[in-house]
Parts: sequence; C-alpha cells; structure tokens
Amino acid sequence: MTLARRISLGLLGRLLVILLLTIVVEFGASTLLYERASELSLREDEANRLAEHLVVSRKLLNEWPADQRVRIARELATDRYRIGWSPVDPNTSTFRPQLGSMQGQILAWEPDLARSNLRLRLPALHQDGSTVLGDLQLADGSWMTFQMRGITSAFNPSYDRILRALLPAILLAMLAGLLIRSTLRPLRGLIRASHHVGLGLRGLIRASHHVGLGLRAPIVEEGSAEIRSLIHAFNEMQDRIHELIESRTQALAAVGHDLRTPLARLHLRLEGIEDDALRGELAEDVAEMSEMLGSLLAFFGGQSDPEKPALADLAVLVATLVDNAADRGLDATYDGPDHFELRVRASAMRRAIANLIENALHYGERARVRLEADATRVCVIVEDDGPGIPPERIRDVLTPFVRLDEARARNTKGMGLGLAIVASAVEAEGGTLTLANRAGGGLTATILLKRNP
Repeated sequence: MTLARRISLGLLGRLLVILLLTIVVEFGASTLLYERASELSLREDEANRLAEHLVVSRKLLNEWPADQRVRIARELATDRYRIGWSPVDPNTSTFRPQLGSMQGQILAWEPDLARSNLRLRLPALHQDGSTVLGDLQLADGSWMTFQMRGITSAFNPSYDRILRALLPAILLAMLAGLLIRSTLRPLRGLIRASHHVGLGLRGLIRASHHVGLGLRAPIVEEGSAEIRSLIHAFNEMQDRIHELIESRTQALAAVGHDLRTPLARLHLRLEGIEDDALRGELAEDVAEMSEMLGSLLAFFGGQSDPEKPALADLAVLVATLVDNAADRGLDATYDGPDHFELRVRASAMRRAIANLIENALHYGERARVRLEADATRVCVIVEDDGPGIPPERIRDVLTPFVRLDEARARNTKGMGLGLAIVASAVEAEGGTLTLANRAGGGLTATILLKRNP
C-alpha cells in the first residue's frame, strides 16, 4: 500500500485544506499589507503644515464650550483639511493600520501633540487613497477628528493598496481553482467512462461483439479515498457487465445454432404432407421461425467469428440487392455509380441495406435507393412512399422489439429488430442512421458513412 493510500484526507478534507490554505495566505498577505502601511511618510512641508493646523485647531476647540465645538470645527475646515469633534472616541475599528512613520514626522515638528494621543490611519479601500484620517484627544477627554486630502506619500496608498489587497486574492483563487481541478480530475475521467458505458441495453449488446465499440474501459484508480473506491466499484461493474453480455451472447448463439437443426428437419418432413394447403401453411410458419431466428442471431451477434472490415464494392452490393427485389416483381430502383469501393463489414452492411429495402417495399409500394459520395462521406439513401412514422416516434423504431402498429400495418413476420440491426451495423462502421418523413409522403432512411482515406 502506497503512502498516498495510507494517508488520505478524503475529497472533503482536501477541499477544506485548499480553502484553509487560501484563507491563511490571504490573511497573511493582508496583514503584511497593513503592517507595511505604517511606513507611509509625508513630504516634510506637508508634515509641517499638518502639525501646525492640528495645534491651532486643538487650541481653539479646547477654548470653546462643547456645544459650540461642532460649529467651530466646520469653520476651521479648508479645501485640504477637515476638522470634526466627537464627545467619545470615534475610532472604534481595531483593524485599520496605524501610520507610525507619518505620525513620527508630525510629532517631530510638534512634540506637544504626543500628549493628545495622536492617531493616524488610512481610510477604507474604496475611498480616496491620497487621504489620511486621524484623531487626537482634547483636554476634557473629548476628541477632535481630522482628515487631510491630496497628500503625496512614499507610495500611492490608493492603487497600491487596492492592488496589493486584490492581487494575492486573485492569484490564490486561481491557484485554488487549479488544485481543486486537479483533485477532481479522476471524477472527470469517471464521467467520461460512464458516458461511454451508459449506452443503454442496445448499446451494451452491440459493444459486446462489434469492433471499435469496446465496453471495457478500465480507469486508473487515483485520487482521494472516496474517488478511488468509486472508480474501483465502477471497474468491477464493467467487468460484471462484460461477463454477463459475453455469456449471454454465447448462450444465444448456441441455442440459435441448435434450433436450426430441428427447423431443417421440419422443413424436410413437410415434403411428406400430402395436403397442399396444410403443407403451405406449415412451410410459412417454418420460414417465419427461421427468419426470426436469423434476426435474433444477427442482432445479438451470435456469429462465432466476428466479421472484420474489408474492401468491398458498395455500389455492386446495393445494386445487387435492388436487382434481387426487382426479380421478385417488386418496384425497386437504384441510382448511383456502377462501382464504389469502401472498407466495411460487407455481410453486416448487406443485411442492413436489405432490411431498409424490405421495409420500404413492405410499407410502401416502391423503393428508391441512391448511393452518393463526396470527398469525405458516403450516403446510402432508401426512400419509400408509405405512411411514414409519427415524428415523436422516430427514435422509438430504432429500439429492439418495438413495432409501431398504429403507424404502419403489422408485420406478422419478424420481431421488430429490422431497424435495430441496421443501426447496430451502421454504428459498427462509425456511421449514423437517420430516419425522416418525406414532404410528399413516405420515409427516407439515410446511412451516412465516412469515406476511407
């Protein structure tokens, strides 16, 4: 067991440590800022003028009675100096810094002000940074407040203080964001893997036998203890699902192949039935059972050796399927090039296109098949003139075992797997299947494939 596994704060603990670190560093930076503020100093002439103004103002306020001091303070105000009076200590804040260096300059010029408990401080951050506030105590214990504006200090106490206060907070917030992002990175990987696996039952079934749709995507177990436990459980879930689908596929394939034998025997024994009507009905039932079995095996991937992509003439494949339908007396036409080679799984693609053509001929009277290609993609388009599909149910017809009887005549043959097989085959090729109702009536089914480089 690694040290990281033995010493783990957990997700909550890590976030708390990050926030605590941010607060501590920000508090330290702010404290340092206010301590540095005590080093502010005035120009010598400004310090002298302020000292003289304070001495004169203190003397006048001491001489006037308390009920007249507010008025006298207003009269002592100038453009740069404002004087006020308060019967109690006006400085209730303990967080504002004391300007020791600046105060030393004033006391050096007028030492007598030291007996008046002179105090200097900076205004709030949102106020003018070229202003200094202060107060001193009068002889009767009341307080004179003053404000000096337009000073020239060793550094600008407005922009410098704002930047010094905000910059650490911004930098630390960015650092905290990066640390939290790093802490949550394993969760993002888990989300991506969950999206990959969460394809629904149909997607999981396809993933069990199609190349390129692999279900198993183990995730590296990293991060906090909770995240590692979650990823570990997710990886175990993937393994169980994979084993379940693999065993199901093998069982279906075995049962499907075993059922072919008795169906073949039934077909042979039909020849011994003398009643033509009965023999024809039984033959239709056996053919339907064979077709249903073939659809199940095709959808569930019952083949023992999965087909691999190979170069095939897609134009010849489509044209052959259309010709076969025309030879049966059905109205099917093909429009496209005579030859077009593409690397696909030929058998799966043949079955997919055949299903689309059969659907078009079954639900409509005609099937119009086109093959179109450009520099990047290939389209196989099958159009019919049937009743179409209600727009809100188009996605439903791609779901296995779903048939829209209210929209189309019930097909007594098959199990509602035709379009699901098409979607599975197209997805295995990295393409898309699109169904859309035609403006003039009928349905358009489009298989869109990427053209091989």
